Amino acid sequence: MIPQQTKSLKRQHHKLADVQEQINILEHGSTGDFALVPFQQKLAESSLYPLKPVEMGIFQVNLGKMCNQVCKHCHVDAGPDRKEIMTTETMEECLNALRRNPQLQTVDLTGGAPEMNPHFRWFVEEIKALGRHVIVRCNLTIIMANKKYHDLPQFYKQHRVEVVSSLPFYTQDRTDRQRGNGVFEDSIKALQLLNGQGYGVDGTGLVLNLVYNPAGAFMPPAQDALEKEYKQALKEQYGIVFNNLFAITNLPISRFLDYLLQSGNYEKYMEKLVGAYNPVAAANVMCRNTISIGWDGYLYDCDFNQMLDMKVDCSSKHIAQFNTEILAGRNIVVNQHCFGCTAGSGSSCGGAVT
Repeated sequence: MIPQQTKSLKRQHHKLADVQEQINILEHGSTGDFALVPFQQKLAESSLYPLKPVEMGIFQVNLGKMCNQVCKHCHVDAGPDRKEIMTTETMEECLNALRRNPQLQTVDLTGGAPEMNPHFRWFVEEIKALGRHVIVRCNLTIIMANKKYHDLPQFYKQHRVEVVSSLPFYTQDRTDRQRGNGVFEDSIKALQLLNGQGYGVDGTGLVLNLVYNPAGAFMPPAQDALEKEYKQALKEQYGIVFNNLFAITNLPISRFLDYLLQSGNYEKYMEKLVGAYNPVAAANVMCRNTISIGWDGYLYDCDFNQMLDMKVDCSSKHIAQFNTEILAGRNIVVNQHCFGCTAGSGSSCGGAVT
């Protein structure tokens, strides 16, 4: 089981707070003598290298690394001690990019806890005024964390926001062990509040999706079967309903990488991911139709590349120079962590991809 943490790696001055250290481990192992087949080679064998974008439709914005939780598997290394927050100036640049590019129909807001950005509600309102679909990645406990967040379910309903919420498991012990004591209880209360507004209820059009992350060095089980388990358990025990479950593979980045190294599972986990490489999943990875915008406005192929500071490989590197033609012609930056998105049924911000 992943050990409890209370501070971010950055706050601890941990060696893995240096992204280059993470990349070195991914490429050469913790001792420098562990090397797997390069991800680029696997793509080439699948006739997918260099990996190119398809039509860009999802605009994913990281509003900051501040969070009310310190989750043990977090690839963002988010927490209360992280102060990186997107400014209104950068948000305005994002809005300008959306105005110029009507094909970007979905805006996916993430963090940290995106709601902790002081300009979060204004930003949602401005995006909705442009007629875009908004997804918010909500950790649920933020709704219960402070009175100023208690009305988030009503705010989401007012603006027809799709809510994607993390719930590692449908039992208290497994959830709290991954996310901290009391998280499960607060998550259940938050889900009941969202249900009370009509979220996850048939016929309302208010979408509530849940996210499962494994609590150890293993891949997620079949998404469909797990979704049925979640729906039955949450309905019977708490009266909770939701739309879909997304099963997401933990990528060997940041805190989860630290866990793999500390527990001696790194090599075994990486071999498992490589052995489960699926060319169909590789053809459908999220970086092909998504652009990721960091809290400081820099552009990345995906949220995971963002956390490794692997910027897009083209001249349009910042939201202030956002150019879809240049971005459409780029090669997507890949490395060994990408095996996590292409293993088994594949993994993306929307769960399995095959």
